[in-house]
Amino acid sequence: MFVLEITYTASADRVEAALPEHLVWVDDHFANGVFLASGPKNPRDGGVILALGDDRARIEEMVASDPFVVAGIGEYTITEFLATRTAPALAEHRRQRP
Repeated sequence: MFVLEITYTASADRVEAALPEHLVWVDDHFANGVFLASGPKNPRDGGVILALGDDRARIEEMVASDPFVVAGIGEYTITEFLATRTAPALAEHRRQRP
């Protein structure tokens, strides 16, 4: 599992202008089952996405296609973690410690 944290690197006006295209990208990844949750940070200087996957290179490639990244509006920090404990609704995504 991955925590994808984007930090905006451009003005709020540029972020707002690119937001519709970014949200289409987000919705596509919810539809294909990769994203579990997403939303803006508070204060709104970026956003956070919880993503499924076991291939960091694939995740890096995916975030590189985010319209915010393509337009130079944001940069991602990717944190991979092992979800050993979850809420019941996420039980299918639990993993055992190595």
